[in-house]
Amino acid sequence: MSELQTVQAWLPSPHPGALEASIVNGVEWLRLIVETTGALVIALGIVFAVHGFGRALLSSRQADYTAVRLTFARYLSLALEFQLGADILSTAIAPSWDQIGKLGAIAVIRTALNFFLQHEIREAQSGLRGEQGN
Repeated sequence: MSELQTVQAWLPSPHPGALEASIVNGVEWLRLIVETTGALVIALGIVFAVHGFGRALLSSRQADYTAVRLTFARYLSLALEFQLGADILSTAIAPSWDQIGKLGAIAVIRTALNFFLQHEIREAQSGLRGEQGN
């Protein structure tokens, strides 16, 4: 038996779909991690918003409420980015026309939400600066 045959006996060739299955499995795990990270970002934003809201209740300044809204909006915006990334990952591993269409609709909705959220953040920041300047 030659050395090559000995090596081949010990290291059989992989199953034809083994590499693809490993990649799909890895992407699924990555998608789960990204999706979970997005959910954790939302949860963290809620914790900070509730804490800030409690502090804002003790003071009667409108700027405190605006600061809470700004903080929470930033967390929501970041979480939307993570969720969109997870959607893209899930479509990358099994792209059917149905999934691509759903991803397109989800991407448009999440991008629009993020756009309006960023717009509101800018308005609130400028209002907050105006209140602090007075």
